[in-house]
Amino acid sequence: QVQLVESGGGLVQAGGSLRLACAASASSSLIKTMRWYRQAPGKQRDLVASIDSGDRTNYSDSVKGRFTISRDNAKSTVYLQMNSLKPEDTAVYYCNADVGLVGLRTYWGQGTQVTVSS
Repeated sequence: QVQLVESGGGLVQAGGSLRLACAASASSSLIKTMRWYRQAPGKQRDLVASIDSGDRTNYSDSVKGRFTISRDNAKSTVYLQMNSLKPEDTAVYYCNADVGLVGLRTYWGQGTQVTVSS
């Protein structure tokens, strides 16, 4: 069983920055794509950004140019640097990761709250 532990959430004013981290309890050699999702109250969980094992990244249009996803394979950790935050970025942020050698299994973190005040 792989555990993902997020950290770095909090309260920030609009225009500010936060950096989220998600540490996986697995060797980085087994971790394929890592992703950040977010879910606002009453809304569905949406994909924010992803990074694969070759460091190729993708972003949702709503965060492109403001958020940066990166990974540190030595620490089996994925980061989400969030700049120019807006009130509409307020949500619970979840990381997930595809882990495995032959068959992949997707694991989720417990989530971390990000609140952006206007």
